[in-house]
Amino acid sequence: MSERKVLNKYFPPDFDPDLIPRRKQPRNSQQVVRLMAPFSMRCNTCGEYIYKGKKFNARKETVDGEDYYGIKIFRFYIKCTLCSAEITFKTDPKNTDYAAEHGASRNFEPWREEQAGEEEDRLAKLEEEENNPMKALENRTTDSKREMDILDALQDIRARNARNERLGGSADLLAKLDMEEIENEEDLERKRLEEKDEELVREVFSKIPSASTESPSETVTVKRKADATEPSIHSLLSETSRSLLDLKASVKPPAAKKVKKNTLGIKVVKKQKT
Repeated sequence: MSERKVLNKYFPPDFDPDLIPRRKQPRNSQQVVRLMAPFSMRCNTCGEYIYKGKKFNARKETVDGEDYYGIKIFRFYIKCTLCSAEITFKTDPKNTDYAAEHGASRNFEPWREEQAGEEEDRLAKLEEEENNPMKALENRTTDSKREMDILDALQDIRARNARNERLGGSADLLAKLDMEEIENEEDLERKRLEEKDEELVREVFSKIPSASTESPSETVTVKRKADATEPSIHSLLSETSRSLLDLKASVKPPAAKKVKKNTLGIKVVKKQKT
C-alpha cells in the first residue's frame, strides 16, 4: 500500500528547472499574514477597544521611501472587529516598537511616557554639557560622588552580611533569643507554681517531736484538720432526714407470723395477739 503523504517527488531525467516560467509580481505586493495586535488600541470609527494580543488576518507591505539605517519599515492592514473599518500601523525600528498610523489611536501607556521623558532629559543634559564645560564638570563630580556613596553602602551591606554569617544569621539569632525568653518565662511560672504548692503542703502537714521515743530528733508528721473538733454525722444531716430517722427508731417492727402444717398438708396461719 502506497503512502498517503508522499515527501519525495519524481523528476524525469530530462527535467530542466530553468525552463519553468517565473511569475511576474508587482514590486510592492501585499502578503496575507497572521499576526497579533502589538498594542492595545481604540477604533476611531466605532470606539471599539482592541486589546493587545488579539489575532488578525492582516495584509503586509513594505513602506516606500522610508527606512531606518537600511532597515525596512513594514505596514500592516487589519479590520476592526466591530465595524470592519480599516486600521493601519507600521513598525518603528528606532524605538523597537510599533506606531499607530490610521484608523485607530493607541491607548495611553504611562511607562512609555516615563521612558520618553527620561530619554528627553538625557538628550537635554548631553546638549547642555556640550555647550557649557563647567556644567559638564559639575555633572561628573556629582556622578562620582553618587558612585562613591553607592560603593560605601554596598560595603556596609557586605560587612553586615559577613557579621550575620559569623553569628549564624540574624533571623536565627532573633528566633533563638525569643525562644530563650519564652522558656525562661515558662520556667519562672512553673517554679512559682511549685513553690505555691509546697507552701500549701507545709500549711496542711506539720512535723512535731515524737512522744514515744526519748530522742528529740525523731519527728512525726501530723495532718491538721480544718477545725479542732470533728462534727458528727447526725449534725450534718438536714432537719427532714433527722426527723425521719427519729420516727423510724420510735416505731416497733411488726410481730412475725407463725405457720403451722397439719396432717393433710394444709398451711394454717395463726395471728398472735398484740
